Amino acid sequence: MKIFISGIAGFLGSHLADQFIDDGHEVVGCDSLIGGELDNVPEKAEFYQYDCCFRNSMLKITKGCDIVYHAAATAYEGLSVFSPHLITQNIVTGSVSLFSAAIENKVKRIIFCSSMARYGTNQTPFLESYTPFPQDPYGIAKVAAENILTNLCKVHGVEFVIAVPHNIIGPRQKYDDPYRNVASIMINLMLQNRQPIIYGDGNQKRCFSYIDDDLYCLKKMATSKNVVGEIINIGPDEEFITINELAEKISNQLKFNLNPNYVKGRPQEVLEATCSADKARKLLDYKTKTTLDKGLSQMIKYIKNKGTKKFRYHLDLEIINALTPKTWKDKLF
Repeated sequence: MKIFISGIAGFLGSHLADQFIDDGHEVVGCDSLIGGELDNVPEKAEFYQYDCCFRNSMLKITKGCDIVYHAAATAYEGLSVFSPHLITQNIVTGSVSLFSAAIENKVKRIIFCSSMARYGTNQTPFLESYTPFPQDPYGIAKVAAENILTNLCKVHGVEFVIAVPHNIIGPRQKYDDPYRNVASIMINLMLQNRQPIIYGDGNQKRCFSYIDDDLYCLKKMATSKNVVGEIINIGPDEEFITINELAEKISNQLKFNLNPNYVKGRPQEVLEATCSADKARKLLDYKTKTTLDKGLSQMIKYIKNKGTKKFRYHLDLEIINALTPKTWKDKLF
């Protein structure tokens, strides 16, 4: 098959590309490099430095593709409250541009990587049957993109699947980004002998999924017949922990004397968020293979090998007021 992957220079997209290339498929991909790294792009992939927002570019590079994975995203849930134009333009306009081009080119199937942010303050564990209740522009944009994909694919007869990964961690995750990736941020800080910064009281609860566990499900979505038209949570649901507990796990592995700096909580942050993986177990024969401790150890090894980095405030704040986190305004990371 010929597989197209948006965000191929990013964390998820590059790993997905590696998997399909290893299986003998032809892979084409694009990335704007807002959050990706050229080093992540597999040598055997056909790469284009294009932004998904430009439909003519998407039309050109998806031609002849059988399957389209839309993994590109400015995945900044907290930041979207303060940079809503940047985030929603990327998520909504970029998604619709790619969907339109892919449908015009008569691809067989589109797999859209949505977000757990779609569920918002629903009761945990989140089920795919829940009505979305997103709490921030990022989550709202993801739901909008889902709805447009569903509408267009049903009208034009294209197969689609909506994947809902959550808090993916692992090697290649960007760790010099002050706006996202809490585990990577903490590791980068502690390796510099700096205390982690925790928003609120640190009792927010999350499940973290190691990259390999998500890839297993995403790959099967390309060919499985029983997933067409479905929304499917992917990633483990067994280890539901607080951010405080996450910091402890990392500090224990690094033998770091932990004394976190607590700062004011971020507006619209959901306190408890985890997804049920039961549907993935049923439809995709999903099984968790990597524990959180093992996943964190792989991240630590990767960041040690690459070397710690200074944090890059590479995205502009559009709304700066009393609610904007000081971590971003004052560049505290």
